[in-house]
Amino acid sequence: MNNVEIPLTVFIVDDEPPARNRLKDLLTDCVEKLPLELVGEAGNGHEALDKLSEVQVDVVLVDIRMPKMDGIELAQHLNKLPKPPAIIFTTAYDVYAIQAFELHAVDYLLKPIRLGRLSEALIRARSAVPLANEKLQELAPEPRKNLAIHERGKIHLLPIEQVLYLRAELKYVTVRTVEREYLIEESLGALEKEFAARFIRIHRNCLVAKDEIAGFEKVVDEKNGESHWTVNLKQLNEMLPISRRQQFIVKEFG
Repeated sequence: MNNVEIPLTVFIVDDEPPARNRLKDLLTDCVEKLPLELVGEAGNGHEALDKLSEVQVDVVLVDIRMPKMDGIELAQHLNKLPKPPAIIFTTAYDVYAIQAFELHAVDYLLKPIRLGRLSEALIRARSAVPLANEKLQELAPEPRKNLAIHERGKIHLLPIEQVLYLRAELKYVTVRTVEREYLIEESLGALEKEFAARFIRIHRNCLVAKDEIAGFEKVVDEKNGESHWTVNLKQLNEMLPISRRQQFIVKEFG
């Protein structure tokens, strides 16, 4: 029986062409010890998501510092894929950032990347477990700029500034924009923590964008005759109920 080892499929994401070329040269040298195949590359996170929604890979080599979307946010979005790849970060970060990676057991390659170190990382990647988003968020210097919407087998990026409110319903969170609703599988509590500067909780199951609050209105429930406060939104003709516990925001924003 022929025990031919299946090649490790690798994808490179780096905004600097010389850095991508350096990695390609090193991967070519790695083939002597480790069967692998370079299946693609991208110069930014948006391009990477488009390509990686179409092709399944084992490992993604991701530069951390990239414009528009850094490598950590890209890794969080890649976790939404049906079979997330192993992530190896490439970085020129300072010693404190490197200590954070080591503390969280996140694999990284320090630039300039050496052949032996790359080979070791790729070998470990064969049995690596995808990074948890909670771990990635602890490493992130700032909140994501986008939410990842998984629809019809592809990942679509929704800019966070377009989100009017987030509402938890069963195992999903409804993401509301002016145009439509989306569903994501994320924790409302984790979203509240990550985007605390943008959203405020008005109910145990709802976060509203602070900039979208037009005002408040007290309404009477026709069924029991009790009154409660609601939030009126600037761009949407919808009244969202405020729980008694969160009624302090009426004075805070009023």
